Amino acid sequence: MTTAPAVTAPPHPATAVRTRGALVVAGATLAPAAVWLIARAAGTTFTLTLAGQPPMTIDLPFVVVTALAASLAGWAALAVLQRATSHARVLWTGLAVAALLLSFGPVAAAQTDPATRAFLALMHLAVAAVLIIGLRRTVPTHEAADPQRSHS
Repeated sequence: MTTAPAVTAPPHPATAVRTRGALVVAGATLAPAAVWLIARAAGTTFTLTLAGQPPMTIDLPFVVVTALAASLAGWAALAVLQRATSHARVLWTGLAVAALLLSFGPVAAAQTDPATRAFLALMHLAVAAVLIIGLRRTVPTHEAADPQRSHS
């Protein structure tokens, strides 16, 4: 007796988008951790002072938790915009770039050595690059979303 191979239905599109979004968030969380590990291997201590506060050292758990929180906030903002407007992709990209630029404020204001400042900036860029490139790909473009426009 032969049995027919099991046929599995492709995942629901919403499930696939959530899975891709979760993978992007994971990548955006791990990217600055990789930068931090490389910087530590190069001897960077990540000790800095902000606005007259006592010196602090940025450790790996802080990097991971901060990147995860920022990534989840970015993903949530994209979800809200997708429900509110048909221009979510463009608006969210502008919001994400603005958030990246604002994130450089504390990096620039920190009292620290040049290597720490450079690696902190690189960590911010790593999170933003993964999020912006990855999450933008989860939003259909107008042409892909509107079959009438793609055949004209």
